Amino acid sequence: MSAKIIVITGVSRGLGRAMVDEFVRLGHTVAGCARSAKEILALEKAHPNPHNFRALDVSDDGAVAGWAKNLLAAVGVPDLVINNAALINKNAPLWRISADEFSQLIDVNIKGVTNVIRHLVPPMLQRKNGVIVNISSGWGRSTSAEVAPYCATKWAIEGLTQALAQELPNGMAAVPLNPGVINTEMLQSCFGGSASSYPSAEQWARRAVPFLLSLGAQHNGQPLTAPG
Repeated sequence: MSAKIIVITGVSRGLGRAMVDEFVRLGHTVAGCARSAKEILALEKAHPNPHNFRALDVSDDGAVAGWAKNLLAAVGVPDLVINNAALINKNAPLWRISADEFSQLIDVNIKGVTNVIRHLVPPMLQRKNGVIVNISSGWGRSTSAEVAPYCATKWAIEGLTQALAQELPNGMAAVPLNPGVINTEMLQSCFGGSASSYPSAEQWARRAVPFLLSLGAQHNGQPLTAPG
């Protein structure tokens, strides 16, 4: 498979970091962002040029605009954009979730995805080529108690992505992807110690990255699940 330009948000830990390492291992150029400047510095040391990483909050549209401009100049138009950055609420009934916490989830999990699309998809449209993968969740297609805000954002991602798919030209695809259940800090916050019975992010990436690289125009609008 020819080398591709991959853009990933939320690369500081969990699935994002594991995907970076695996895409790089397979010979692709990766650009990414995360809020932690410390983790971005570690990524820059682990994967120097031509890879490109920057600390920013995807909920800040102005910051995303500047990042996208620099990214396009540095590495070129992406072949694959993976909107992975997301937050989850602390386990609690909906009426005990503060307005600020709920807003944070909306800002990152929905608006952040839209900000990235707003600034990276137009140059992809000019080529009429490329795939946008918005990471959803099993809780974007089902629900559980005490994670209602997270469920709401992931159900929104499913609808947003399928609507986006209807707007894309032939040759492109937008896909909502349920990654499955993986032992990450996010899962540990919900499942506690039982999270350890699930695959690690690194194990997941070994299977998921080739699957992501196989996605094309024929998958446009399909709600998919990563291989388990």
